[in-house]
Amino acid sequence: MSLYNVFDISGSGMSAQNVRLNTTASNISNANSISSSQDKTYRARHPVFAAELMKASESNSNTQGSSVGVKVLGIVESNKPLQIEYNPNHPSADENGYIYKPNVNVVEEMANMISASRSYQTNVQVADAAKQMLSKTLLLGQR
Repeated sequence: MSLYNVFDISGSGMSAQNVRLNTTASNISNANSISSSQDKTYRARHPVFAAELMKASESNSNTQGSSVGVKVLGIVESNKPLQIEYNPNHPSADENGYIYKPNVNVVEEMANMISASRSYQTNVQVADAAKQMLSKTLLLGQR
């Protein structure tokens, strides 16, 4: 595998973690929203990732290598039950006096945010290490 493929792999990892950070931020920002029906209530969303095999051909040779990246298959809604609260005095209460809150667990979302941030940071470090190795390789020919 070429060092150039490392940039594609770490780049796809950074892109995937960016999607994860965005969905986590959306979940946290909607955690305190209230609705008058189950259909209109925000549900927590989570990205689904898969390893992606890509054929990468090297420009100077006829050999074909393969590299593994991350592909975002989509974003799914959580099927956890919503939080239902009896509050007949609330302006958003339904005809039975219930309000519906999202199924977002803020503590879990904060843990997801920390994990995604660290994964993103690790991918940046991998790309930086590959860049440094390529730079050192170029310097070998100067001596």
